[in-house]
Amino acid sequence: MSSTAEQDFSSLDAALAGQALSPGDDGWDEARLAWNLAVDQHPAAVVFAEGPDDVAHAVRYAAENGLRAAAQGTGHAAAMHQTLDDTILVKTARMTGVEIDAEGRVARVQAGALSGDVAAAAGEHGLAPLLGSSPDVGVTGFTVGGGLGWLGREFGFACNSVLAADVVNGAGELVRADAETNAELFWAIRGGGGSFGIVTALELALYPIGPLYAGDVMFDVEHAPAVLAAYRDWARQAPREVTSSVRFLTPPPIPDVPEPIRGRPMVTVTAAFHGDPAEGERLLAPLRELATPVVDMYGEQPPAALVRIHGDPEQPVPGITGGAMLRELDDEAIDMLVRIAGKDSGSPLLQVDLRHLGGALADKADGAGALGALEGEFAVSAVGVPMGPVTPEAVHGALQDLADAVEPWSTGLSYLNFTEKPSDASSAFSDEDYARLRAVKADLDPDRVIRGGQEIEPAG
Repeated sequence: MSSTAEQDFSSLDAALAGQALSPGDDGWDEARLAWNLAVDQHPAAVVFAEGPDDVAHAVRYAAENGLRAAAQGTGHAAAMHQTLDDTILVKTARMTGVEIDAEGRVARVQAGALSGDVAAAAGEHGLAPLLGSSPDVGVTGFTVGGGLGWLGREFGFACNSVLAADVVNGAGELVRADAETNAELFWAIRGGGGSFGIVTALELALYPIGPLYAGDVMFDVEHAPAVLAAYRDWARQAPREVTSSVRFLTPPPIPDVPEPIRGRPMVTVTAAFHGDPAEGERLLAPLRELATPVVDMYGEQPPAALVRIHGDPEQPVPGITGGAMLRELDDEAIDMLVRIAGKDSGSPLLQVDLRHLGGALADKADGAGALGALEGEFAVSAVGVPMGPVTPEAVHGALQDLADAVEPWSTGLSYLNFTEKPSDASSAFSDEDYARLRAVKADLDPDRVIRGGQEIEPAG
C-alpha cells in the first residue's frame, strides 16, 4: 500500500455528494471519532457518504491509489482495527433511510440506520426486526457480524433474517446480493463480517410480534453464587420463546445512573419472552424470587422496547471488551466467575455478561449464511470503561484474567460481534466455512481493498 503522507483527497471530495476529509482539514479531529471513545482512529481520510454512489466513489478511489476502504456506521466496534493509516474510513451515518413494507413484512434499511429507529418504525405496524441490546448500534454492523438479540432463541441470528443486500464490492461496483443473485456474496455477508464489500442497504424480514414480557431484575452481588446457579438451572428448562442473560454489573458512579444502582455491584438477569404476557410473567416469576431485588423492571413491553431492556449506554463512551464461548456453566465455572467478577474480586470491569444460547441459535437452518449456529451454552461478553482511576492497562489485564479463567470451559470458537480487537476471523468459523469465506474473498476482492473488522485473507 502507498504512503498517505502527501495524499491529496480533493479530487475524491469533489466527486462526492457528501464530503471527504483528511489530516489537516477543518473538522478532522471530530470526523475521525468513533462511538467508542477509547479508540483513537487515524485513517488516511474519512468519507461521509450521502448514498451508495459516494461509497462506490470512495472504494474506487482507494483501489486506484493503493489504499483500502473500511465501512463504519457508528464505531461501536472500532477497536477491531489495529491501524487505519492506509485506509479510507467510509462513514455511513448520514445514510439513515428506513422503509417498512408492512404487508410483505420487510424493512429496507440504509447502512447508517440505527437499531432504535428501525425497531420503532417496524413497531408502528406490529412488526419487529431481530435486533440487539442497544438502540444506537448500527443495524448493518450488528447484522453482518451475526446479530445475537432478544428474540434469538426463537428466530435465530439477525444475519439470517437478511433477504437481500446492496453491496459495493472491491472494484467499486454496486451489486445486489440475494439467494439467487451473487449467492456466495449473500452467504458470506450473513454472519461473515465486513470483509466482502461495503453494505449500503439491507432488506430484513420482520416478525409479527405483539406485546411481550421482558425486562431486567437486579440483586446485590453478594447473592451472585445462588443467583447464577438457580438461573442456570432455570435457563436449561426455558422454552425457545425465552432469550435471557445473567451478568455481573457495576454501573459507574455518575449522575446519569439512577441513585439506587449507582456504583453498586450487582448480579442481574435480563430476559424476554415472546408470547402471552401473562404466561411470560409466570415463566419469569422464579427469577424475581432468587433474592430481594434492588430493582425489578420486568413487565409487559412493546417489541420496540427490547433494544433498551439491557440498559446499554446510548451515548459515546470509552470501552474495552472481550468475549468467549462457554461449552457449559457447571458449578465449578460459577465459582470461578464469582471469584473473577464478584463482590471481593476488585475487578475493574463494568460488566461480565453471559448470554444464554441454544434453541434456534444452535440450529443451522437450511439456507443459513456464514453464521448458522453457535456451539455452547453461553456466550460471554465483558467490558471495562477506562475512566477516572480505571486505566486501560487494568481493563486489559482483567479481560485477560477472565479469558484465562474460562479457558477450561471454552468451546475454542469465538463470535465476531463479541471480538472487538484486532484479529483474523478464523476462530469464529469451522474450517470448512472459513475456507469458503476465503474463497469468496479471493473471488470478489483479491487485492484486499475492502477491510473488515476481523480480517479474512483471500485464498491462494
